[in-house]
This record gives sequence, C-alpha cells and structure tokens, in this order.
Amino acid sequence: MNMSEPTKFIAAGLRGELRFDVPMRKHTSWRAGGVARRMYRPADLDDLLAFLRTLPEDEPLVAVGLGSNLLVRDGGLRGTVLLLHGALTELRLDADGGIYVEAGVAGAKLARFTSLQNLRGAEFFAGIPGTVGGMLAMNAGCYGSEIWERVVQVQTVNRRGELRTRTAADYEIAYRHVALRQASEEWFVSATMKFEVGDGDAARQEIKALLAKRIASQPLNLPNAGSVFRNPPNDFAARLIQQCGLKGKRIGGAQVSEKHANFIVNVGDATAADIENLIGEVRATVAAQTGVQLHPEVRILGEVA
Repeated sequence: MNMSEPTKFIAAGLRGELRFDVPMRKHTSWRAGGVARRMYRPADLDDLLAFLRTLPEDEPLVAVGLGSNLLVRDGGLRGTVLLLHGALTELRLDADGGIYVEAGVAGAKLARFTSLQNLRGAEFFAGIPGTVGGMLAMNAGCYGSEIWERVVQVQTVNRRGELRTRTAADYEIAYRHVALRQASEEWFVSATMKFEVGDGDAARQEIKALLAKRIASQPLNLPNAGSVFRNPPNDFAARLIQQCGLKGKRIGGAQVSEKHANFIVNVGDATAADIENLIGEVRATVAAQTGVQLHPEVRILGEVA
C-alpha cells in the first residue's frame, strides 16, 4: 500500500483516512523515528468513535497530536497511530462562558481564540508547542501555569469507542503527571475550560511577549521536542545540565542545545537512537556529578531497530 494514497472506509461508513507504513519522522517535531504500521486520521470525533469500534481489543494504539513531546524508536510502531491534529479541531465559546476545545487544537490557537473572547488566563498556552490532548495527558504548563488549573471537565474515549465525561477528581494530577485513579485505557478528546473576563488586547500583548521570550531563549530553528526533562524540586534541569558541561554534547545527529541546555536538537539526520542515547548520557552524567536523577518528560515509544 502506497502511504501517500489514503484508503477511504466508504463501505464501513467511516470518513477518515487510513495510511500504511507511515514514517513517524514526518509526524514528530524531532523529525526522527521509525515507521507506524497504520495511521488513521479521523474526520471528526464521531468518526474516531466509529473507527475505534472496528479495532480488535488487542490492537496497540497511540494518539498523536503535533508529535512535540514524542520520540518513536527507529524500529517503529506495530499498532495504529491515531493522528488527532487536523482532525479533532472544534473550538468554541459556550453560552455559560466556558471554552470547549478538542484534543487536536494547538496551544497557540487556544490562546489566541480565548483572547479574542476577551478572556484572560490562557496566554501561557502560546508557550507550549503541542495540542490540548497531549497537554491534558501530562499536565503541561509553562511560566508558572498548568493546563489542569483551568479544566472544568474532560471527555475521554476508550478503545471500544465509548465516550466518558470526567473531572479532575477522577485523576491523580501533579507536576507533569496525570493518571486515572481507577486504571482504564482512555484518551482525551476534549476539554471544557474556564477563564476570567478581562482585556483581550492586553492578553494578546502578553501572548506576543511570551512568543518573543520563546524565540529568544529556545532553539526553535532546529527540530526539537521542547523541554526534555522535568525540573527537579526547587531546581531547573537546564541549570544542572549546563553545570555539568553538557551544552553542545553530541551523539550522531543529536546535540544538547547550545542555546537552552534542557533541549536536545536534531542538527542533521539524527536517528531516534542518537536522541535516546544522548538522553541517557545526560541523565547519567547529571546523576554522577550532582546526585540528582533527571526524569524525561518526553514519551519514548516503539521498537528498537
């Protein structure tokens, strides 16, 4: 099957696109990684539910948005990737003043939309290079704010295509950590959030300032996955990495950024193994020199080549 030619599920009533043997380097911000055996981009939420109902119970599933917090090993993914960016894109202001946003909406789009409704408190989303689904899954945040501080409720879907409505009380939520209190395999498909009424112009100015800060401090000119490591308590991963003399450290095409030590950049045809090995070397060096164990906040999935 040619991966450039999507298969339409007209007979089954599905409206999305299925592709086979898709290079994940095209769907991850590191621009590295192996091949996904199957990839499905649903037409919308209803189509996603219908597709999930066609899958066997043991089919491995991975949901991907912008791929900005993801490393797929060079051996690829055996199951099905659900590509939600460009699919689950509804974003609206509800009558009660809440913002309904689906999982495939990018953080910057959410920030801009909310400011246009003269609401404040969503500006920080412009500093997160990902989509809402991924942010919910890891309690993403920056500049002192986190997404779950704004969540009223979420919708999730399980592999049987069943929707559930949940609140923060259903989860253990901490810094870069979200887990259901009762284990269940579910994926976030939408959230309803609350923000304060305020000056939209001021919100847009703050968004511009945050974006300028990102450009000045982060290596956005090279493929990267954002911050690689969680900050340890009362410290910063970047400070520890820099203290250990690791800025510029390179394995193959992967390099610890000279601009921001908590970023690993692809400086030229890095393999997923290059990146994962560099993550491991940074962790080992920081632990040996400082005694601090750094924990990656990026997801590492797939088979070793």
